[in-house]
Amino acid sequence: MRKEGEVAIVGAGPGDPDLITLKALKKIQAADVILYDRLVNVELLEYARSDARRIYVGKAPGRHSMTQSQINEKLIQLAREGKRVVRLKGGDPFIFGRGGEEAIALAEKGIPYEIVPGITSSIGAAASARLPLTHRGMSVSVAFVTGRRCRGQEESPRWDLLAHSVETLVIYMGVGEMAFIREELLRNGKSPETPVAVIERGTTPGQRVVTGTLSNIGRLAETMKLSNPALIVIGEAVRAREHLLRLEAEAMERIG
Repeated sequence: MRKEGEVAIVGAGPGDPDLITLKALKKIQAADVILYDRLVNVELLEYARSDARRIYVGKAPGRHSMTQSQINEKLIQLAREGKRVVRLKGGDPFIFGRGGEEAIALAEKGIPYEIVPGITSSIGAAASARLPLTHRGMSVSVAFVTGRRCRGQEESPRWDLLAHSVETLVIYMGVGEMAFIREELLRNGKSPETPVAVIERGTTPGQRVVTGTLSNIGRLAETMKLSNPALIVIGEAVRAREHLLRLEAEAMERIG
């Protein structure tokens, strides 16, 4: 057994297992132990060696199989045992994935580690929904925001600035805070006619997309019973999706 192990903090991508990177796949295949999250597609675990340990460390609202500090300690312990460890995360480790916290914990203990980026859910889900986050004439700037810290915390977003400083807002994990987000943006001068899209379970067979405006998206999402994992996209770039879908439909009519 090796005297010193190593940890790879790996992005698994947004849900479709085909969107994982080749480097990430090689790390999974070589791993002695894999600690994986709730939103990781479990099909990816089939690429691991038959003798590799698989440890679920997923978190859901109010239900954590391990706390973040416990995960950090587990990574350190396994590496010190000489294991090749893969910390497998949905999306990208450094986009609302706490990969930075885990990297700091490892670095503090002198544990060798590597970051393997993944396709973050905003990029993957938006592409799957035919929604360009930037589009000439509509959007030249994008902000990624977490919906889990919408209010009452030191790190809550500055909705007064976000309402006007960027053209496209992409909000992770925000469906449960939809009403609050809508009210904050409207209160800070965002037009009620601003286009909005909600992409549920993006890139997967269960993907659903609902579009509307700030004035009605909450009602539409409630009617459709949308739930996390879902992504909210706010801005004129949503209209580019509508244009693309219209062109696709017209082309199909001509072909048919």
